Amino acid sequence: MERSLVLIKPDAMERGLAGAIIGRLQGEGLNLVALRMLHMDRPLAERHYAVHREKPFYKDLVDYIISTPIVAAVLEGENAVERIRELMGATDPARAAAGTIRKDFGLDVQRNSTHASDSPENAEKETGLFFKENEIFD
Repeated sequence: MERSLVLIKPDAMERGLAGAIIGRLQGEGLNLVALRMLHMDRPLAERHYAVHREKPFYKDLVDYIISTPIVAAVLEGENAVERIRELMGATDPARAAAGTIRKDFGLDVQRNSTHASDSPENAEKETGLFFKENEIFD
């Protein structure tokens, strides 16, 4: 079994889409093993997006993710990372495949409604930023 972190971003939260997004993932056979609503502070956002620190969109990305509360979730299943990324679709909703979460709910590249870990290694690191091991349930 593999785990992946999913974040429901501010644009989706503002439109009341957290339940619909998590429901879609669960509907595809992924198990919800941790769930938390939080208002990220700047230090956490900077740690989470550290890989983008040198990119021109970094500051805007951090400012965006801390603008409203978000939902953090850990989902588990066979090939969870790959499956979730397929269900999410391309980062740019305009280029995402029909029927994907970002195509259906995303507004633009930044406000694309969700974040999902891009590798099992990053899933473990990212999950550790948001959850203690005793907050994840099997």
